[in-house]
Amino acid sequence: MLKKVNSQINYGFWAKLNKPFFAMAPMADVADEAFRKIIIECGKPDVFFSEFVSVSGLCSPGRNRLLLDLKFSEKEHPIVAQFFGTDPEKFHECAGLAYKLGFDGIDINMGCPDRSIIKQRAGSSLIRTPDLAKEIIEAAKEGSYGLPVSVKTRIGYSKNTIEEWITTLLEARPCLITIHGRTKTQMYSGTADWSAIRQAVLIAEDTGVMIIGNGDVKNLDQARELYKETGVDGIMLGRSVMGNPWLFNKSLRKTDLDIKEVLKVLIRHSEIFEETYDGVKKFHTMRKHLKSYVAGFDGAKTLRMNLMKAESSEDVKRTAEEFLSGKMG
Repeated sequence: MLKKVNSQINYGFWAKLNKPFFAMAPMADVADEAFRKIIIECGKPDVFFSEFVSVSGLCSPGRNRLLLDLKFSEKEHPIVAQFFGTDPEKFHECAGLAYKLGFDGIDINMGCPDRSIIKQRAGSSLIRTPDLAKEIIEAAKEGSYGLPVSVKTRIGYSKNTIEEWITTLLEARPCLITIHGRTKTQMYSGTADWSAIRQAVLIAEDTGVMIIGNGDVKNLDQARELYKETGVDGIMLGRSVMGNPWLFNKSLRKTDLDIKEVLKVLIRHSEIFEETYDGVKKFHTMRKHLKSYVAGFDGAKTLRMNLMKAESSEDVKRTAEEFLSGKMG
């Protein structure tokens, strides 16, 4: 049986960040170690998150493959391990694992709307089982060896239930709640509801629990405006970083660069991917990144189509050189 958790909030590294702080979202099959490495070279966020990893998988004998998704370098601190699942005991165990691996915090995914995750009754499905959600938070806190425990979620399942849902989460006293301004049913369609995020900020006022807003944030200028408008403690940026590892750079923007400089980083990203995942992940996993880099200039469509055939970083380099030399048909 799990013990009752002390209600005092442990902020850990979060308390040391200047506000507003900017975090990179834990996007599955996107925010891997290779992408985080190239982002460090181009402009580091205040906080990194790992890709989300299954607590059931990590508690099974064949967990070695999943441990690869929890690898990170010293330059990535502070970095938070994100887990998903439904078993409090396994969250307890994985919280301890995060501590042993050297993470700075633990985050519980209660927001993923993917069908495969919902079938497991995990991710945003936990919005429909509030008692279990609280039990998971408490279990993670107990097993964390003092690491701060946070939650990432949405404003509701099929409709906006932010008041009821956030109130429930606050009872478990996580140090921080990240709120994506959509329901599970919306997936990524429509527009993120930042008024609902503002409502969550008001509900959490005087509880000591910090709030991060997330959804449709294109750049740091917009993030700062949303900080002023809503009163959140920080902003999380996700899809807008794809193809733009300069997103968190406070002095340089992608639009300041010519296409040659952008393609140089694209090639570097491809090389880092191979160095990091040689023999483990197939190169086609990189293609979602390759196409994201290439947009908004003459010939982008043709270059993008050719990059989608790449099977290695050498292919990427050759294709980029052909484009820059004008030899691409």
